[in-house]
Amino acid sequence: MSKKLLLGDEAIAQAALDAGLSGVYAYPGTPSTEITEYIQGAPITAEKNIHSRWCTNEKTAMEAALGMSFVGKRALVCMKHVGMNVAADCFVNSAMTGANGGIIVVAADDPSMHSSQNEQDSRFYGDFAMIPFFEPSNQQEAYDMVYQGFEFSEKIGEPILLRIVTRLAHSRSGVEGKAQKPQNEISFSKDPRQFVLLPAIARQHNRELIAKENEFLKASEESPFNKYIDGPNKKMGIIACGIGFNYLMESYPEGCEYPVLKIGQYPLPKKQLAKLVEECESILVIEDGQPFVEKQLKGYLALGITVKGRLDGTLPRDGELNPDSVARAVGRENKQEFPASPIVEVRPPALCQGCGHRDMYTVLTETLKAEYPLHKVFSDIGCYTLGAGAPFYAINSCVDMGASITMPKGAADGGFFPAVAVIGDSTFTHSGMTGLLDCVNSNANVTIIISDNETTAMTGGQDSAGTGKIEAICAGIGVDKAHIRVVVPLKKNYEEMAQILREEIEYKGVSVIIPRRDCIQTLARKKKQQAKS
Repeated sequence: MSKKLLLGDEAIAQAALDAGLSGVYAYPGTPSTEITEYIQGAPITAEKNIHSRWCTNEKTAMEAALGMSFVGKRALVCMKHVGMNVAADCFVNSAMTGANGGIIVVAADDPSMHSSQNEQDSRFYGDFAMIPFFEPSNQQEAYDMVYQGFEFSEKIGEPILLRIVTRLAHSRSGVEGKAQKPQNEISFSKDPRQFVLLPAIARQHNRELIAKENEFLKASEESPFNKYIDGPNKKMGIIACGIGFNYLMESYPEGCEYPVLKIGQYPLPKKQLAKLVEECESILVIEDGQPFVEKQLKGYLALGITVKGRLDGTLPRDGELNPDSVARAVGRENKQEFPASPIVEVRPPALCQGCGHRDMYTVLTETLKAEYPLHKVFSDIGCYTLGAGAPFYAINSCVDMGASITMPKGAADGGFFPAVAVIGDSTFTHSGMTGLLDCVNSNANVTIIISDNETTAMTGGQDSAGTGKIEAICAGIGVDKAHIRVVVPLKKNYEEMAQILREEIEYKGVSVIIPRRDCIQTLARKKKQQAKS
C-alpha cells in the first residue's frame, strides 16, 4: 500500500479497515467523528458489508461492539472523552467478560476543551478497567497500534483502549499502510459462560483479570511503542507520553541530551522506568492531559528522586501541551515566538444565520422575559448551546447529555416555576428519553422544547436516530398527545409559537414542544447533491 496523507482519525479508520474490521460503532463527538465518517465513505465498507451506521449513544455503541466480539468478529468503538462516561458501564465490565473477536475502543480526549465540558483523561479509564491501552505519538503509530491492536486484543482476550488527543486526531501526516486482512469468521468462546457476569462467574473473571496483569506488564516492557533512548546528560530523565514525545523532539531535532523514555503502551513499563530512575537525578514527565503518569511516579516509584511535570508547575496544569511549553520545561525556550496580532479579535462561535434554533430562541426569550421574568431555561449539548451567548443569553445550564430534562424536573420538584428545557433531537434520543420518562412518571410541571433540525448538526450533519420518530417516542413514553405540539420555527410563525409556549407553560404537567426545521447547512448540502444528480 502506498503512503497516504491522513488525519490521525483517518489513520485509525484505515488501520481498522486493513485489519479485517467487521463493524464500527460510534456516536459523533469532536474530535472522534472523522473515524467513523472515513469508514462510512470507504469503498471497502460496502464491498465487505462492514457495519458503519451511527449509534444512538456511546453506551449502545460499546454494547453492540461487545456483541460483535461475542461472535468472533473485530469491532471498533469510537467516542470523545466524555462519551467514555456514557459507555463506562459496559466498557469496565467488558474487561471482566474479556473479548472473543478483537475490540479496540478509541477515546478522543480534548485538552483545552476546544469542544467539550471538561479535560478528563481517558487513560484513567484504562487503568480503572485494568486493561492494556495505547497512546500514539503520531499518525503512523496510531495506524500501527490499531492494525496490531486487534490481534493483541484476541491474543490476551481483552478489549484494548486507544487514547488520542485533539491535535493528533485533526492533524495530517504520511502513513504507510499494511496488507489487507480478511474479516474473521463467526466463532464462539470455548467458555459458554464467558459473557455471563453472574456474581459467582464475575468473581472468577476478576481473579483471572488480575492474574493477567503480569502478562500485560511484560507486553508493555517488550512493546515497540515504548522506547528507552539514552542521552549523555543524566541531570534529568524525561518520560514523554504520546504526542508529548513529538513536542519534545521539536526542541531536539538532532536528538535529546537527556535520557528519554517514550511511552506509547500501558501499563507503564517498570523495567525501563527503574532504569531511568536509577540513572538520572530527576524526572520530567511530559503528558498531554492530566498528570496520570506523574501521579503514579510520585506514588509507587518515588524513591527520593524529584519528579517534575504538571503537578509542580513545570508544565501548565491545564490546557494542551505545545512545543513552546515543552521547550520551556527543558530550558530550550524559543525566543522568536511571535505574539498574537492585536488586530485579530477573538470571535466566539454563533448560530448560523437562518438556523431554526435562532427562531426558537427569539420567541422563547421574548416571551419568557416579558411574561415570566423569573423563568429558568435548562439546556443541553448541541448547536443550540450557543444560545448561551449573544444576542440571546437564553440558557441557564449546560452540564451533560440529557441533563436539560432532568435538571428542570428537579427544579420543578422543588417548587420552581416555570422550568423549561431545551434539547436537540439527537441529544434527546441519546440521553433525554429516560429523563422524559421520569418526568411522566411523576407528572412533573415542566415544558420541554425538543429543537429538531433532523440531523446531528454540531458534529457535521450525521444522521439523527430520532428523525421522523420524536412525536411517537414522546407519546410512547407517556406524554399526553394533546401536549405534544409541533411548530415550524420561522418568523411568520412567531405569534403561533409564542401562544403555544404560553399554553404549555401554563399546563400543569409534562408538555413537549417540537420546533422542526432542517439544519440550514445540511439542507444546503442536500440541495447541492440534488443539483448534481
